[in-house]
Amino acid sequence: MPGSRAAKPPKSFSLGEIAGLVGAKLKGDPDIRIHGLGALEDARPDQLSFLIDARYEAALAGCRAAALIVSPSFEHIGLPLLISDKPYLCLARAAQLFVQPPALQAGIHSKACVEADADIGEDVSIGPLALIGSGTTIGRGTCIHGSVHLGRDVVVGEDCVVHPGVVILDGCRIGNRVIIHSGTVIGSDGFGFAQDEDGRHVKIPQAGIVQIDDDVEIGANCTIDRATFGRTWIKCGTKIDNLVQIAHNVTVGEHSILVAQVGISGSTRLGKHVVLAGQVGIAGHVEIGDRVRIAAKSGVAHSVEADQDIVGLPAVPHREWFRMYGNIQRLGRFKEELRRLKEKVQQLERKWNKE
Repeated sequence: MPGSRAAKPPKSFSLGEIAGLVGAKLKGDPDIRIHGLGALEDARPDQLSFLIDARYEAALAGCRAAALIVSPSFEHIGLPLLISDKPYLCLARAAQLFVQPPALQAGIHSKACVEADADIGEDVSIGPLALIGSGTTIGRGTCIHGSVHLGRDVVVGEDCVVHPGVVILDGCRIGNRVIIHSGTVIGSDGFGFAQDEDGRHVKIPQAGIVQIDDDVEIGANCTIDRATFGRTWIKCGTKIDNLVQIAHNVTVGEHSILVAQVGISGSTRLGKHVVLAGQVGIAGHVEIGDRVRIAAKSGVAHSVEADQDIVGLPAVPHREWFRMYGNIQRLGRFKEELRRLKEKVQQLERKWNKE
């Protein structure tokens, strides 16, 4: 039946093949067959594992893995190795060789609801209870899981994966190879109100859209609001963690990272390769330059020029923050020194008064 899970045979590669595919130097037998990846403590004898941090070197004693991905600093280990200056990148590429995400057979499930004028491309999968609205277009090879809601005139590109329970509302545009995880809502109304003479809140209609460019991944339970006018825009290659709120008319530049519980207020613009750590909050109508990195729990109320690392509430350049924090740590000592100085001043005053 269209929409049921498609079983796939397990994948395997020789260690030599993996070395070539991930760009690593091989130490050991290239003909060893690898059937998957596992953690250092749990990997089976036919699996590849990894050692990236020296803190976990003690776990080698019980390791049964066929081979390890390591940095050059671990080249001495007496096991077959894939050695790379960027072992974490090698790990990511190796994992992609074996990953088998939940898949649907091409076709429209009998319990899906697809409007007659929707344009469905070749090899598209649509799961049960999905709703595809009027005028919506879905590109070739895209997988729409069950209980997804696509509104009217939505465009979803090629080779996308939209997980169960995602809502993409009217007019929004999704590029190619986009992954959207469960519970995310794209295109809900931006939070726009004006007060009238009696202090009541009057809704400003949100007439814009959300545009998600190619190769973006959006985590679970995120909310990306439609623009008041124009578009809220997530540019190509950006990766968004779970529970992120992006308000109306925000622009997020290419290849940025937004970690869990980030909140970005309306009309803020982020440059390229920006990193926002967990629970960062950014006020509206500010600009964050290219390659800015903002530490966890920081609050940003002003624009930030490119290539800065900032931290704190309110956020300041990280070196300035460390100086301030160092002074805070010394407050007890400063207090005691001030007490002793005060006593000395009082002694001098008493002496002078006697003279």
